[in-house]
Amino acid sequence: MSAEPPTDCDDVSAHLVALVGLPEMGPARLRALLNGRGPVEAWRGVCRGWVPPGLASMLGRRRESVVDGWREAARSTRVEDRLAAVVEAGQAVVHHGGPGYPPALLDDLDPPVVLFTAGGGGLPWGVRPSVAVVGTRRCTAYGRGVALELGRDLAAEGVEVVSGLAAGIDAAAHLGALEAVDGAPPTAVVGTGLDVVYPASNRRLWRRVAERGRILGEMPPGSGPTRWCFPARNRIVAGLADVLVVVESHAEGGSLHTVSAALERDRPVLAVPGPIRSPASMGCNRLLADGAVPACGVADVLDALSLVVPAGPGDGPEVGPTPKHGPSGDARTVLDALGWDPLGIDALAARTGLPPVALVAAVAELKALGLVEETRGHLERRGEGEPWDRR
Repeated sequence: MSAEPPTDCDDVSAHLVALVGLPEMGPARLRALLNGRGPVEAWRGVCRGWVPPGLASMLGRRRESVVDGWREAARSTRVEDRLAAVVEAGQAVVHHGGPGYPPALLDDLDPPVVLFTAGGGGLPWGVRPSVAVVGTRRCTAYGRGVALELGRDLAAEGVEVVSGLAAGIDAAAHLGALEAVDGAPPTAVVGTGLDVVYPASNRRLWRRVAERGRILGEMPPGSGPTRWCFPARNRIVAGLADVLVVVESHAEGGSLHTVSAALERDRPVLAVPGPIRSPASMGCNRLLADGAVPACGVADVLDALSLVVPAGPGDGPEVGPTPKHGPSGDARTVLDALGWDPLGIDALAARTGLPPVALVAAVAELKALGLVEETRGHLERRGEGEPWDRR
């Protein structure tokens, strides 16, 4: 078969699907391959056994074997067939900057080049607030119950529940979201191909989430679990969420990777307090000690979203900014430290002495109140003085 793709096959999605499906191709390698060139040009380079210097350096000693493997696979691949197979499997393909790509990820620190999606039924992005509920696979009955309640109550309030469809806390949060009658549809981000259910015990849950909400991931069909795919998935979970809630996490739990990704993206992080003798709560309790906001119920999460809880059983959910007389303690500390000159986050941390979790939560609160804006990586105070300052 010809090493060059047909001249009339210039569809961006088709070439991206073909590229991401090459053996040993991952998100970082794909970005390096596409740096400064389009998918069609990159595919033609792969067919000729050529890779850009940046990618060659990334591959190191394995360059020759990996590039040879790509070239051989590309020469036996019809680009249009790869895309057709994805569509026949009931999946859609969206790419960065293209139609249907999640707006929250467009300016992400590490945006996925291509995403595979299933379900959704045309659900638009960004019309609802979103909360990521994450935690350990080795959860306790306490953690599972809390995650289910949070998922159910958040969905009932019109909040999109985002999680990773893993066993444990993730699954419980999605089960809760599905329990909410007429609640917001859930979103699941997975680290495998959408046709590879992992863990297999979640097969029915995957189907229910796809029917009611949507599932997405950056791995092509047929991709099984790998060690690096879950941390890569976690950055997407953090990027899609307005707020992150950790229900249970061990001291070195994978959920803490999602916390790091959320903090890098200035997302508020909340943690559910747990028993001090429970290993499953050690990570959450440490987050709380470091300044994370406690999540003791749905009201705390809605407050972080600047939403309010319905006044009573007969009232519909009121969604909108929460009236506040002024910033909370940490947020006021940040505001006072900021003064009236633009300041970077590192300098602000040095001035306030606040732990990273508390600092990010305080900055998010100030942004929600309209008191601070961020421009080119610097925070700047807005307004000429606040009413609570006036005597």
